[in-house]
Amino acid sequence: MTQVVSGTRTLSVEVLSRVEGEGAMHVTVDGDVVRDVELRIFEPPRFFEALLRGRAYTEPPDITARICGICPVAYQISSVQAIEDACGVTVPDDIRALRRLLYCGEWIESHGLHIYLLHAPDFLGYPSAIHLATDHREIVQRGLDMKKVGNDLVDLVGGRAIHPINVRLGGFYRAPRRDELAGLVEPLRRAADQAEETARWVNGFAFPDVERDYEFVALSDPDGRYPIDTGRVVSSSGVDVPVQEFSEHFVEYHVARSTALHSRTAGAASEDEGHYHVGPLARWALNRDRLSPRCLALADELGVPAVVRNPFRSVVVRAIETLYACEEALRIVDSYTPPAEPAIAVPARAGTGHGVSEAPRGLLYHRYRIDGEGTITDAVITPPTAQNLPTIEDDLRAVVQANLALDDEALRLLSEHAIRNYDPCISCSTHFLRLTIDRR
Repeated sequence: MTQVVSGTRTLSVEVLSRVEGEGAMHVTVDGDVVRDVELRIFEPPRFFEALLRGRAYTEPPDITARICGICPVAYQISSVQAIEDACGVTVPDDIRALRRLLYCGEWIESHGLHIYLLHAPDFLGYPSAIHLATDHREIVQRGLDMKKVGNDLVDLVGGRAIHPINVRLGGFYRAPRRDELAGLVEPLRRAADQAEETARWVNGFAFPDVERDYEFVALSDPDGRYPIDTGRVVSSSGVDVPVQEFSEHFVEYHVARSTALHSRTAGAASEDEGHYHVGPLARWALNRDRLSPRCLALADELGVPAVVRNPFRSVVVRAIETLYACEEALRIVDSYTPPAEPAIAVPARAGTGHGVSEAPRGLLYHRYRIDGEGTITDAVITPPTAQNLPTIEDDLRAVVQANLALDDEALRLLSEHAIRNYDPCISCSTHFLRLTIDRR
């Protein structure tokens, strides 16, 4: 909807499609200069941190999984790691491997959903994947096939595909049999081939000419693997700390326009500084050399640089990460032996614990304080989308500034596209998007 009031043009987009949640974006243009960009997250917060206070220390894996239907495994893994850290418990390698396998399933289904159903329509000029399927059914079917393999893996290891119920402190309620996992080998091999085809396909998209100077933040796995389920917190500016020091380097702050907290680096002088980027581009820039030979060969074939600074090209990195997740799942299945016990004991102990993992959208941090009886007295959850919100605003400012010559409709579509680069899970952060542009 476009209105002209006292010389001001207002473009309103009531709902942003193909993301999860609600909110608004307001852009003020004074002449040929973008003066202000605000993502106004107005949906009521859901108070998960407050809901956890007073609950038993065994409950967060089931409660936090409900934060997101797309990446529940991320919340479960970060939560159990934080509580196990508070209790001074380290799970054995076979349980860690099973958790990583579960997480691979989430990466496959989440990246497949994003690439084919949420993001590809932007590049190809379709309003939705349904419209895309009308002309290119086989392409959308490939994405759905990949996503199903990820869902089946989460279902088998996690107990069900959405909001898994098999994760617990110390491990799992039940470990899958080797023959059960063997049934996923051929589907995973097909999904790996499809992920490679996907990377070649999306690399041929027409990408807007955008280059951003990001501060990248991601995990670095101490075992030398590409980061998924565990690691130290590292950044492109030289931060390299254990998860226990996360809050010493990255801080959350409140902005009046949003019910979601924003994040910045701890040393930033103001809210306008210290913005950083989590997600596939950050993992890629800080860990590319830890990918499999097949992934690296594909990246070289496609000409993907060691550091990708065009946010629109994140779709290519996601496709290569999907290939890696398929390969990693196959590696774990091939060497899998069911643990003697699916879980180890985690006795309650007073303390503070920290957990972190790489959700498909980026680094997800949990901190819990529990008392000697095992009651949670404090909880902090820092989702990747909330950390990215200031950087998304920065991207929008740059994209709008460079494309002011576009008409309102074209600029609206490009702005929505720029937001979807981040695959924002607004329900996690807490929700998005109505767009208003004032041209003065």
